[in-house]
Amino acid sequence: MSTSSLPYWPKGVPRTLNLPQVPLTHYVQVAAERFPNKPAVIFCGSTLSYAALHARVEALAGYLTQRLGVQRGDRVLLMSQNCPQYVAAYYGIMRAGAVVVPVNAMCTPSEIRYYLQDSGARVAMVAQELLPQVMPLLQPADANALQAVLVHAYSEGLPAQPVSDEVPEVVLAPRQWPDAPGLHGLEDAIAQALPAPAEHPHSDDLCVLPYTSGTTGHPKGCMHTHATVLASNMAAQVWRGMHMDSVFLAVAPLFHMLGMQGGLNVPITLGATVVMLPRWHAASAARLIEKHRVTTWSAPPAMLIDFFANPAAAQRDLSSLSALAGGGAAMPETVANLLQTRFGIAYNEAYGMTETASFLLGNPPARGKRQCLGVITPGVDARIVDPETLRELPVGEVGELVTRGAQLMLGYWQNEQANQTSFFELDGQTFFRTGDLASVDEEGYFFMRDRLKRMVNVSGFKVWPAEVENTLYEHPAVHEACVIAVPDDKRGENVMALLVLKPAFQGQVTEQDLIDWSREHMAAYKTPRIVRFVDTLPKSGTGKILWRQLQEQERARLAAAPSQATP
Repeated sequence: MSTSSLPYWPKGVPRTLNLPQVPLTHYVQVAAERFPNKPAVIFCGSTLSYAALHARVEALAGYLTQRLGVQRGDRVLLMSQNCPQYVAAYYGIMRAGAVVVPVNAMCTPSEIRYYLQDSGARVAMVAQELLPQVMPLLQPADANALQAVLVHAYSEGLPAQPVSDEVPEVVLAPRQWPDAPGLHGLEDAIAQALPAPAEHPHSDDLCVLPYTSGTTGHPKGCMHTHATVLASNMAAQVWRGMHMDSVFLAVAPLFHMLGMQGGLNVPITLGATVVMLPRWHAASAARLIEKHRVTTWSAPPAMLIDFFANPAAAQRDLSSLSALAGGGAAMPETVANLLQTRFGIAYNEAYGMTETASFLLGNPPARGKRQCLGVITPGVDARIVDPETLRELPVGEVGELVTRGAQLMLGYWQNEQANQTSFFELDGQTFFRTGDLASVDEEGYFFMRDRLKRMVNVSGFKVWPAEVENTLYEHPAVHEACVIAVPDDKRGENVMALLVLKPAFQGQVTEQDLIDWSREHMAAYKTPRIVRFVDTLPKSGTGKILWRQLQEQERARLAAAPSQATP
């Protein structure tokens, strides 16, 4: 859709951006020159200045290239919770001209093995508590296996005494790993202060290879260059009015694109300050926002729902927050209203994916729509097409969201089959198929209608789970909701809702109460025929509810208990 037809395009935001032709590492050096003593990262009572960060990045790049033989274009696995060492390792790998392979800290050895084999990484940088998952893969004598691991302890560099009792034990744990061939201490490597390569990487060099979770089969590596990451990075800055004196809260995991951009690349590019948490803790987040006057926070709705349900949120001064943004799921209307009325904060919903380096669509900050992906942002083209014919659909019709833009990845790593099915030509341009069903209204705002395969077919009627979930959130007892499809002999599929109740309502309402209430608030075919209360809902590292996992579990459970058929 052309921006010329968008009546609510933010004033002062250009339709296209003049993107810098420099690598991400350029900004670490520039920030160190401009603001040498400014805090780059604040973590559990420690402060890392930009001058110190730059020195650590340079030293790690020198060690990787001169001691571990890392060459330009090599992939290096990075696996850790959020911490200053992660920041130095991330940019140190890039400064060496290599490619970061960020891995979820919760991965199993078999999953790590897949990432190593698929990416071809021979060197890894790992937090010490994750070594048990990596050590079986370390075989220095095998040129085709993992040959070296740089290890860090979070406690290295922390104050002698923790600043509060909220610091996790894993962060306070002292350095303790075996003396084994192939293991190298990250701080020991930095202490050698070996010079980095004379030349920085180029803007069109690969810099990060994040893997998508995937809907089927193995995860796929997304090939991003410094230029594609910067395109998304710069667009987010301009769109939301962020600047060098912004203070960012980095809670979303840095190994995921939301945290990588919103809590790492964007603030470092600006020369801003990052206040970092090793893992999600609502009370700690509230304390840090108040203490450091945090202005900017990127978080998924599930994290914010948990945050504002915590008593600490009401007890802290959150007035510094000026930009609260995220995506991954629709923000429930009732929660958005709570943020606006009680805290005076408007949640800026946006849309992006690993393949687009996060930021792609965004709601205009001054004129957002609720539960909306937003409009196209600078340099982006997005359309709605028929998933079968790939022909563009008219306004209002539901189809597959396809897109192109400077932030789009080059393609999937060594997976030509996936590239063939994901890219196609439209109007002489190459577009990417997101696999998301959406529609666009007459004002150019896009609305999610769920994944192509995330739909409940009830007697031929299509039910979008997100719509049912948003309605369920209006019930005062519901804290979290996940709607899935389960098979039914008569209707084909039934709508099932897995619900987490708020503590005050536990034992006070029944599953049937929720079913009866739903019948009064939505069409009969959308009403959940099965409701089950659960203590928690499983989530990804960035807070997205794992609906597919739940759907598979419930289908297996119901299949094993046919006597529990629903009416």
